[in-house]
Amino acid sequence: MIKINLLPYREKAKKENLQHQIIILSGALVLFLLIILSVHLYFSMSISGMETKIQEADARLIVLNKKVGDIEGFKRDKKELEQKLGVIKSLEGDRLFPVRMLDELNLLVPAKEAWLEKITQTGQELRIEGMARDNGTVARFMKSMEKAGFVQSVELVVSREKELAGVKLQQFILTCVMKKGI
Repeated sequence: MIKINLLPYREKAKKENLQHQIIILSGALVLFLLIILSVHLYFSMSISGMETKIQEADARLIVLNKKVGDIEGFKRDKKELEQKLGVIKSLEGDRLFPVRMLDELNLLVPAKEAWLEKITQTGQELRIEGMARDNGTVARFMKSMEKAGFVQSVELVVSREKELAGVKLQQFILTCVMKKGI
């Protein structure tokens, strides 16, 4: 006789197989969601840490910018002081120049033949006004002025005859360009 198994073993195997697949799929889905959640938490913690570091860096940048501003102010003050010291040094160096110049000028004037009436200094230009016995005396005085250590060049501006107490004299005006740095 033929025996027929009426138990639905194939359907039961299909159901069990379907249940295993659903369990595996739902486990994989839960695992996937856990991975996504952990990645999300990791990135959000990293972002908040970075934001904290950015805030700290901004605060430090503000402090450093203030210090840089202070340093720039100090540099500006230092430069002003150096300029003032330079002016003081140049004044200190030039302080004795007029005395030396007048002393040397006194030695250059021909004795009893010429005399100076007015000396004016404007910047690097020296204007000398005086009287001399004749044109030869004025010429000798100009030659000796050109050899002076403080004079770069001498130029005769005016030379005219003038009578003073019955004596004919030469009135002259010279301009001299003085050497720089003396």
